[in-house]
Amino acid sequence: MDIEQKQAEVIDHFVKQASVLKGPALVPLIVEATSNPSLFAFSEILSVPNVLELEGTENSVYVGLLRLFAHGTWSDYKSNADRLPQLSADQVLKLKQLTVLTQAETDKVLPYSQLMQELDVTNVRELEDFLINECMYAGIVRGKLDQLQRCFEVQFAAGRDLRPGQLGNMIQTLSDWLSTSDNMLLSIQEKIKWADGMSESDKKHRKDVEDRIEEVKKSLSLKADDFRGHEEIYSEPGGVMDYEEDRTRPKRVFYFAA
Repeated sequence: MDIEQKQAEVIDHFVKQASVLKGPALVPLIVEATSNPSLFAFSEILSVPNVLELEGTENSVYVGLLRLFAHGTWSDYKSNADRLPQLSADQVLKLKQLTVLTQAETDKVLPYSQLMQELDVTNVRELEDFLINECMYAGIVRGKLDQLQRCFEVQFAAGRDLRPGQLGNMIQTLSDWLSTSDNMLLSIQEKIKWADGMSESDKKHRKDVEDRIEEVKKSLSLKADDFRGHEEIYSEPGGVMDYEEDRTRPKRVFYFAA
């Protein structure tokens, strides 16, 4: 089962639970959701009316916790730790995994130095173990660890929840991509049309050359036949050559007795 399908089932489970729980009863559910090893998207849970009703109550920090896991990073948590619940080890791990996904959204080559700073990792071995065991094995990213260049080359990364205001940028990006694709399609069609025209021109040129060759062959054949005809005339016994020879040969004189 791929990560998208598995995650969809987990999201559906938590959304249903959040829809029937109220007030403080939602707190353990939010903690469980942000600790679940298979869940990396939280906007659906965050949009449940019962969850939003926690705003302005003593448990409003848990709405903030959900927002952090939906859009934030480990650095964001450190900057706002005094206004958020303390995280468990599972939540810390999850937030660091989400931080890698955020880094992979904009850059496909992530320097080790950048990742070590964002994840509070002190050495390369610890970073590579985290990327392999907690990210690639978890199926949220695929890529190549380049120890020579000290970077992580991202080939695939699971998407995160859209941040407020990000939807407009995404729509613009998709519109630009669509426009570029349309222009590329027109260019390809023009190249195909040009190639078809060149193919027809090549066929016509080949046909003209073949016709010329046939004409030359016929002309050479006719000349060969004519040459053979003259050769037969000059080589026949008693023909012209023999006749000419008879005319130049001395005549014998015969004497008769009286």
